[in-house]
Amino acid sequence: MNTIAYAIYLAITYLITVNVGWRFYRNGRVFILGLMEQQKGLADAINNILLVGYYLVNLGYATVMISTWDTIRNWTEMLVSITTMTGLILLSLAVLHCFNMLVIYLISKRKQTIPSLKS
Repeated sequence: MNTIAYAIYLAITYLITVNVGWRFYRNGRVFILGLMEQQKGLADAINNILLVGYYLVNLGYATVMISTWDTIRNWTEMLVSITTMTGLILLSLAVLHCFNMLVIYLISKRKQTIPSLKS
């Protein structure tokens, strides 16, 4: 039963992570462009690095979480395990997103308070 649960869990986690990551990648470019003073090449490079890091962290976390599972004996335990672990992945995605938005906010505030060196 554990093998079936692992496969279902990893499939769900993969779909959620890739879907959310792609949305962040596509929509986050605007924020990064604003921080990088419209330097498109640099903003795209940073956006690509963030996407790869996001995928590695989330898929790695999902894989490590499998090691914490107990032996599943019936369908009810399998459903509970899958929903609990999927909920933890969603919670980690939310925390990472809030942290990233806080960093972007702080960087933008810092850029506003530093006087420009251009004359």
